[in-house]
Amino acid sequence: MPTRFFLLVYRMPARPTAGRVAVWRLLRKVGGVYLQQSVCVFPDLPALHRDLAPVLERILEGGGEYHLLPLRRLPEDEQTKLVDAFRAQSAKHYEEIIEDCEVKFQKEIEFENFRENFTYEEAEEIRAEFEKIVLWFERVRQRDWFEVPEKGRAEEWLGRCQRLLEEFEARVYTEQEEGDARPAPRPRRRNQSG
Repeated sequence: MPTRFFLLVYRMPARPTAGRVAVWRLLRKVGGVYLQQSVCVFPDLPALHRDLAPVLERILEGGGEYHLLPLRRLPEDEQTKLVDAFRAQSAKHYEEIIEDCEVKFQKEIEFENFRENFTYEEAEEIRAEFEKIVLWFERVRQRDWFEVPEKGRAEEWLGRCQRLLEEFEARVYTEQEEGDARPAPRPRRRNQSG
């Protein structure tokens, strides 16, 4: 568990807004917690410094400037506030993954079962959605520096989704194999009379 932090204070030109939004999005993706506008805190980890390098370049390329400031020997209450902020951020991301699994992924499979849409194409689409959720989980897990309990619930949901997907794929395979084994319908003969 990280015990030291550093602060990123940056400024970007007001226009164009796309540059400011891009930096904000990248810093959130790296795992920064915003203390206020243009002020982020990060655990002081070598991997984070590497991850930040392209974002810092983007700030400079966009005509901005920044300061990286180490935070050493924080009072205990401030340390606790920072850890709590990172834990809350990770918990929120895991909750969003759980919601995606429950509301979107599970319902999609239920709907396709209801429609009896057992095609290879549909199975591939659903697998691609599952893989997106897994990648999202991995990004969140890598930034969960303080191990929040929601991680376990998200892992349970991923396991549930994987089982649902495997059952759906098995059903698709069975339906497709049975379809291939059925004799092709014979063409109807036209009435030759007349």
